[in-house]
Amino acid sequence: MPWNPDRYHQFQAQRSAPFDDLLALVHARPGLRVVDLGCGTGELTRCLADVLPGCDALGLDLSPEMLERARAHARPGLRFEQGDQAALRGTWDLIFSNAALQWSEDHAALLPRLFACLAPGGQLAVQVPSNHAHVSYRTILEIAGQDPFRGALGSWTRTTPVLPPETYADLLFRLGAEEIVAFEKVYPHVLENAQAVVDWISGTVLVPYFERLPEALRSDFSSAILRRLQAIWPEGPVFYPFKRIFLSAIRPR
Repeated sequence: MPWNPDRYHQFQAQRSAPFDDLLALVHARPGLRVVDLGCGTGELTRCLADVLPGCDALGLDLSPEMLERARAHARPGLRFEQGDQAALRGTWDLIFSNAALQWSEDHAALLPRLFACLAPGGQLAVQVPSNHAHVSYRTILEIAGQDPFRGALGSWTRTTPVLPPETYADLLFRLGAEEIVAFEKVYPHVLENAQAVVDWISGTVLVPYFERLPEALRSDFSSAILRRLQAIWPEGPVFYPFKRIFLSAIRPR
């Protein structure tokens, strides 16, 4: 089951707000070699490139469906390619990633690999969701552990690779990073009802479950999650606090 850009963009305004906060951490200077890991449909990569004068920017993503949309934003100094963010190569002045590294495993090994791709004086700027303790995420694990979904998934569930902010800070310190920033922020979203919560998670955290489930069970899986969340929120609106971790660090010159 491919990524669905339309489903992801259903909450585009809410998902764009953390990008602005991450962009505020970027040290802008002329002529940067920039890579945006997990560029998605490219609108935010274009915004990133537009505020960095004379940059050479690459948007990298694994999803052909996302990249098909992203390439409409290509221009001189901004291109898009398919690739695995965890296997990044080359040397970059800015490695930027907004809500994408959570799809790559083993962050204790990933962060050093990315940091090694920075040029001297280069910057790592990353935002990852850290909402895995929320009841919506716990409900996914609960329903996935019940049959027929448990059998269809082979008892598989996804464990988040996201680490606490202090652990990221310690990793960056041990890598010799300078100007380390690591913090968690709660975004206070208000959604219409429990169905809107399911719509939100269907565009992100449910995707790997849909990929593994037979098509005939995908709707049943979503419905089972919805019933459980409707028991928690029988009426709207729903207050949906969403946690995100921000990281920034500089490689010494």
